[in-house]
Amino acid sequence: MARDSRKRAEEEAEEGFGADTIERVMRERVRGAIEAIVEEELKAALGAASSARVGEERRGYRHGTRSRTLATSLGPTSITMPRARLDLGDGATQEWQSRVVPRYQRRTERVDEAILGLYLAGANTRRVKSALAPLLKGAPLSKDAVSRLVGRMSEDFESWRTRELANEDIVYLFMDGWYPKVRIGKRRARVPVLVTLGVRSDGEKVVLDMRIAGDETTAAWGEVVADLAKRKLGAPILAVIDGNPGLAEALREEWRKIEIQRCTVHKLRNLEAKAPVSLREELREDYRRMIYGKAAADVEKARIAFVKKWKLRCPAVVRSLDEAGDDLFTFLRFPKTQWKSLRTTNALERINEEFRRRTKTQASLPGEDAVLLLLFGLLRSGKIKMRKIDGWEEMPKRATKREAA
Repeated sequence: MARDSRKRAEEEAEEGFGADTIERVMRERVRGAIEAIVEEELKAALGAASSARVGEERRGYRHGTRSRTLATSLGPTSITMPRARLDLGDGATQEWQSRVVPRYQRRTERVDEAILGLYLAGANTRRVKSALAPLLKGAPLSKDAVSRLVGRMSEDFESWRTRELANEDIVYLFMDGWYPKVRIGKRRARVPVLVTLGVRSDGEKVVLDMRIAGDETTAAWGEVVADLAKRKLGAPILAVIDGNPGLAEALREEWRKIEIQRCTVHKLRNLEAKAPVSLREELREDYRRMIYGKAAADVEKARIAFVKKWKLRCPAVVRSLDEAGDDLFTFLRFPKTQWKSLRTTNALERINEEFRRRTKTQASLPGEDAVLLLLFGLLRSGKIKMRKIDGWEEMPKRATKREAA
């Protein structure tokens, strides 16, 4: 059997075909494509093609080539990079630098994203090299290289989280605290992450803010709202939030006319905690009948019946319901096609789901900041795709700055 395998491998090698044939041919094509793109870039920079005569448009001269190895998603590819000097005027010149393949770049962005994803999910440099062996194939990957990648992402994240929001036409906000359980060092701990999701007037969702807080307190959420205002976020029409009383107060203090919708799923959990175990299934049925009524009149009718029934059976349940008040039914004042989306903070669940999927099989994370960097990396790479809000065609118009004041 072993002799047959060796013989088959030898025959494939002689014929030019084998297990690596597809990747080898694709790498050759990738090399040609990269070199052609770089050549066009240099031609545009010089204002002349190779061997072209001197003309008024020429802005420099070529002077040889150099060899580069670039790790792509198909493995290392050797390319020939042209060299040139650009004329700056008054006799001054400058070495031309490609923007397609920047100086010192040894990997494509896709390979760097794969390295970062593995590292931020808990893999050390040795494991990263092992996992990406088909891509790297002997290409160097030092601890310093990984550190530089993480540092660059940290800088990108800092720019992202402090970016101005004046041009974001945000109509709705979804705000919730999320506690992913991760292993940091030798212990497992829940890391509180406060996430703010915005919905634009065209129904598209966009993450506006992510941060780690000591706890989901009034002060922590107050800082989030203050920071959104500082970054010039226009007054939203509606905010869908959990039961944090300080958050509702902070939102109304910053944007006086904003509507507040309390998450109906969070409130159901509160009600269940007030009821005996034997009554919880019945409680859930009555609650859902109230929240998921087909029309506003049906919801109001069920609400009256719910209060009347549970005030006798379990007064603590009604007191908890009264705590939320009309904020639990704000969705009724919006288009019916949007009720499903506006009743809960479930719009954030897609982000949470993707993060859990990426971390559930990992042993550890390098630190708390890695939680945010991993989330940011997933957002930036486009791996977290969020669909438009239900009923986006009926999105209301956001108030002007004067009306919102």
